[in-house]
Amino acid sequence: MMIAHVYLTKGAIVPEHAHHNEQLTYILDGKLRFFLGEGGGEVIDVAAGEVLHIPAHLPHKAEALEDTLDVDVFHPPRSDWLDGSDAYLRDPA
Repeated sequence: MMIAHVYLTKGAIVPEHAHHNEQLTYILDGKLRFFLGEGGGEVIDVAAGEVLHIPAHLPHKAEALEDTLDVDVFHPPRSDWLDGSDAYLRDPA
């Protein structure tokens, strides 16, 4: 497992991506809007105190509706985060 604090400022976008890791996102402060599935067909807002489960391989993107602090839990650990190959997050197009 891997646990990470993620800080996003209001208006920040996490581009659509998918990974082989199961993910839990627990919002500590703020609010994120998630777009789930190919093309973001399912939209879910997740606010402070709420948790979202994202199954492995499910395409998803997120938009920060407020300044947000969340805790992301991944299983297995995100090797792309560890080796720096997570270009979708580091250099969004």
